[in-house]
Amino acid sequence: MTDKKLLLIDGNSVAFRAFYALYRQLDNFTSPDGLHTNAIYAFKNMLDVVLRDVDPTNVLVAFDAGKITFRNKMYDDYKGGRAKTPSELSEQMPIIKELLADLGIKSYELPNYEADDIIGTMAKKGAEKDFQVTVVTGDRDLTQLASDHTTVMVTKKGVGELEAYTPEHMKEVNGVTPTEFIDMKALMGDSSDNYPGVEKIGPKTASKLIQKYGSVENLYDHIDEMKKSKMKENLIKDKDKALLGKKLATINCDSPIEVSLEDTKLQAINYEQLRQLYERLNFRKFLAQLNNEEAAGDETPSPAESYQYQVLTKDNLDLVVNPDGQEVSFYLAMLGENYHLASFEGFSLKIGNQIYVSKDSNLLKESSLQSLLEDKNISKNVFDIKRTYVGLHRLDIEAEGLNYDMLLASYLVNNENNSNDLGEIAHLYDEYSVKTDLEVYGKGKKTAIPEDNEFFKHLAAKVAVIDKLKPLLLNKLKEHEQDDLYETIEIPVAFVLAKMEIVGMKVEAPVLIQMGNDLAVKIDELEKKIYSQAGEEFNLNSPKQLGHILFEKLNLPPIKKTKTGYSTSVEVLEQLRRKSPIVSEILDYRQLSKLQSTYIKGLLECIQSDGRIHTRYLQTLTATGRLSSVDPNLQNIPTRTDEGKQIRKAFVPSTEDGYIFSCDYSQVELRVLAHVSGDEAMQEAFKSGYDIHAHTAMKIFHLASPQEVTPLMRRHAKAVNFGIVYGISDYGLSKNIGISRKQAKQFIDNYFEQYPQVHEYMDKAIKLAREKGYAETIMHRRRYLPDIHAKNFNVRSFAERTAINSPIQGSAADIIKIAMINMQNKLDELHLKTKMVLQVHDELIFDVPKDELETIQKIVPQVMQSAVQLDVPLIADSNWGKNWYDAK
Repeated sequence: MTDKKLLLIDGNSVAFRAFYALYRQLDNFTSPDGLHTNAIYAFKNMLDVVLRDVDPTNVLVAFDAGKITFRNKMYDDYKGGRAKTPSELSEQMPIIKELLADLGIKSYELPNYEADDIIGTMAKKGAEKDFQVTVVTGDRDLTQLASDHTTVMVTKKGVGELEAYTPEHMKEVNGVTPTEFIDMKALMGDSSDNYPGVEKIGPKTASKLIQKYGSVENLYDHIDEMKKSKMKENLIKDKDKALLGKKLATINCDSPIEVSLEDTKLQAINYEQLRQLYERLNFRKFLAQLNNEEAAGDETPSPAESYQYQVLTKDNLDLVVNPDGQEVSFYLAMLGENYHLASFEGFSLKIGNQIYVSKDSNLLKESSLQSLLEDKNISKNVFDIKRTYVGLHRLDIEAEGLNYDMLLASYLVNNENNSNDLGEIAHLYDEYSVKTDLEVYGKGKKTAIPEDNEFFKHLAAKVAVIDKLKPLLLNKLKEHEQDDLYETIEIPVAFVLAKMEIVGMKVEAPVLIQMGNDLAVKIDELEKKIYSQAGEEFNLNSPKQLGHILFEKLNLPPIKKTKTGYSTSVEVLEQLRRKSPIVSEILDYRQLSKLQSTYIKGLLECIQSDGRIHTRYLQTLTATGRLSSVDPNLQNIPTRTDEGKQIRKAFVPSTEDGYIFSCDYSQVELRVLAHVSGDEAMQEAFKSGYDIHAHTAMKIFHLASPQEVTPLMRRHAKAVNFGIVYGISDYGLSKNIGISRKQAKQFIDNYFEQYPQVHEYMDKAIKLAREKGYAETIMHRRRYLPDIHAKNFNVRSFAERTAINSPIQGSAADIIKIAMINMQNKLDELHLKTKMVLQVHDELIFDVPKDELETIQKIVPQVMQSAVQLDVPLIADSNWGKNWYDAK
């Protein structure tokens, strides 16, 4: 194989992918002077990986010179439908080019041509000179360049994963050769580049035609031989579009570029310039790498420091020193995300400066280690309290003294970063001594334990970093006035959740199985009705076949088209519901099929050997602080249809004569809104015990008494009340309740006329977010809003709505967490056998023995209603029954 290797990078598409790969962390990536840096950072990370893997002798990064190219002369509206590049990305492009220059990498752009044409031309030149060429892009159009000399690497997820396209892979994926792919594109068109193809020809049909005829031109040479069909008519009608599409899709491999292969040779890195750039951008990770590179010449950087450790076995446990009042750091390693089921990998323990590691988690059950973990007088730092507590419980160890949680601390400091990988979190704080799990386990993350030495190093680094970053994170919490939120809410609720998860909830499998059988009968009946109306059987789960039936055979009006044909989304079908009874039946079929597959089958698979479902609560997933349930998601069991509600009948108390008790807050978010806005009219409504939706209806419809409020008026008022909480527009409200935009605007105007201080709160919330860069709950939970100053109206508007909503939704989330903590304390104080088993946003569910029901009926509403003191009363409504369904 040749030693000459040419790497060609599609600068614009990779930068675009890089920008959106870290878009959620946009606020984390700003330089001291306010420049966004997420695209630069991700681009550099991608570059490091590609340079390592390809090891090129020559590199060129090609950029688009502008929007107008020779293709616009062929077709005026070429790429006309593309949205404007976000200003947050545009401002980073010059810096990416500066970075490339400092790294000794040539970049180039050519007026009137696209980056694709530069790459195509250079790939051709490279192949002619016997270079092995690698193209890196986010655009599959460039796969037409794949050949024996050229491999095209296309980004799959962000810029972290690449898919290699060779001629063989092209044939496997598309059924055509790279050059035939151009003809395939010509027939199907390209919505991204905004040029049309032949009507109703999608990828599969285009591929079959080109496989048969070899090219667009040959297809039209033989078009008369084709049987009469609608497709043939469309091919004839759109011949000019197909031929034009081929010209537009073809990369110009003979562009008049003024750069030679010699110009693309990798040059020496300008370390001084690069250092200044990294300092300017506050890229401390890359500065650390730079120091290592300079110290080691051109050797591969290795910024990780190595920690000394002692491998523990059953024979040398006496080596573990007595903590003697010192804090202990501990990490329990498990193979898999679901720590209720994951196998144990081992552990690491840090006492003073000594680190101990082992692959044998059963050692923790030895008396010396178990007593250490169960001693409440020994403070222990861990990565994730809930995960650690549950894991140790599985080993019959009741952990005590867990008082620091690195995951929760980092989450509160920046809740836009919701990674649960210790290495990734450490890197956010410039600590690179610990690798990410992806770096250690590879792409098959958490499927196989690495070799001993590497694994022990990884364990040692993890426990060391938990200890090392503790002061930094706690100081940041204190600076943000979040130390109280951390200590009195998040840490205590982690223990509450751990205990809830361990208890789980009893589920009667036979009830679910019978429901599944009943659903199967209904689904079968619906299928027969649908086939009867369609006049034929077809695959109901195929959007293409369904689209053919609805829009071609039954001639229903198409609402929306996709790249592959007609859209048959729920949104589209809802608009067509009144046009034909088949549409309602299709919607019912989908709903029941989802219940069958997702909930009946899904829940049955999650029942563990004890007859219970042990859901996991994600404490660090949402930016608002709301808890999320997974494995399975018990917060998402449908409630709008009776069939969905029936599923709750399978959730039962643990004792035959026991009860399921449910208690949920009444309109907690609106009560928080009344509190934070200080609106006198809204506060008076809650203090007087009015139905807030009826009260609002009186206001917006100018009625004299509640008796005049109709059910429809109340529904509209309810939509306005909750819409205002989410910063709804008149357009959004009009769509939600099916009224004109003018009416919706009038409703909102009337609302603000009656609740003027709510409007003042909204304006103030946006103003504060602009000043501070974040919104804040009553308990000082922060939601960072990097887009609050965005030039793009839609992006900025979303940030403004978030600034309004986050303090309300986040405060409601804090309130239910406080209620859970207080409730668990009350259960412990009274030595009750009742268990809190589920949290569904504003609702708490309990498994109650018969003889404790009367007590629970009194104390649960009391505890929930006294969780916090607002300017309006908190109300909690309760119910109970022999299953969760009856308790609602």
